[in-house]
Amino acid sequence: MDFSFSEEQSLLQDSIQRFIQKSYTFEERQKLIQTEEGFSRDNWATFAELGWLGLPFTEEDGGFGGTPVDTMIMLEEFGKGLVVEPYVPTVVMAGTAIAEGASAELKENLLAEIIAGSKLAALAFVEPQARFNLADVTTTATSKDGGYIINGFKGVVLGGPSADVLVVPARTDGEQKDEAGITLFLVDAESNGVSRRNYPTIDGLRASEITFENVSVAATSIIGELGGGLAILEKSIDYAILAVGAEAVGAMEVLYKTTVEYCKVREQFGQPIGKFQVLQHRMVDMFIEHEQSKSLLYMAAMRLDEGYSPAARKAVSALKVQIGKGGKFVGQNAVQLHGGMGMTDELNVGHYFKRLTAIETLFGNVDYHLKKYASIV
Repeated sequence: MDFSFSEEQSLLQDSIQRFIQKSYTFEERQKLIQTEEGFSRDNWATFAELGWLGLPFTEEDGGFGGTPVDTMIMLEEFGKGLVVEPYVPTVVMAGTAIAEGASAELKENLLAEIIAGSKLAALAFVEPQARFNLADVTTTATSKDGGYIINGFKGVVLGGPSADVLVVPARTDGEQKDEAGITLFLVDAESNGVSRRNYPTIDGLRASEITFENVSVAATSIIGELGGGLAILEKSIDYAILAVGAEAVGAMEVLYKTTVEYCKVREQFGQPIGKFQVLQHRMVDMFIEHEQSKSLLYMAAMRLDEGYSPAARKAVSALKVQIGKGGKFVGQNAVQLHGGMGMTDELNVGHYFKRLTAIETLFGNVDYHLKKYASIV
């Protein structure tokens, strides 16, 4: 099977690599995460100018008709640079939901603003009791005067602090864990009754806990069919898993290569520690975990490229399991082989490990996706 990229994909990869090398050094990233927003609006405008924000959307929606493989290429390079701009929350998570189910009018207005970089979005779907079950929704949307009143709480809303609009799953019918009866709503983040508690995450990003108290939304803000939002939500999360999986593969590549180079120059007992056979075996195991993760990433991207099917969902869960296991192994060993300096803030190794640790639990951990993989026929 031919795994080589097309000419356009190679150009995309090269353009991102040049941006990371020129404008996204580790030192620059560290300055960004100390700012109030935690990312650069100038970088976001550059993403828009280069067409990266419109990459996954169809040409009918004003995008460039990119494929899941294109998204994979972009996010793998983002992972190598530890990019903190909210691309996954805005473009992949919220953007996929809007593109899949929003009305033509909503898509025409909102997607155009997202692609232009003038509006940021977030998918507020996590609830404390759900334990990765997307169907476990206690947030309610009650019909009133032709619109809806939303009440509830969402946690770990990635990109929430900077979001202008929120995609919110709420229960319009049924019991707490019913798959039917979940509706997606588009909510202005500045609406009356929306309150955010913003905080930095362990990997240097930003997230929010958001409370909805008698938030009024119009019926026209519904994304997809009334009560049929779960399918759109599942697709958005699976695309997000592919995206963060690609990030993880990029981060793992940097870690194992950095570790190999360090072991060539760090001396102990009068010789480089890279000459010790036990450490050579460890570095080979790191390389193998990265290659296995990359292989599953390619498979998941190609399955999604063929269409959103049970086979694609199964491949995505397989990827998430391998990323969780492989990322932990590579991250831990990179820190250990660097010794005490691997734990310092001044060295990038610990920051890559933190990102891999966060990705391990995002959208379902290893145990959850092992069970999900086994249940998909």
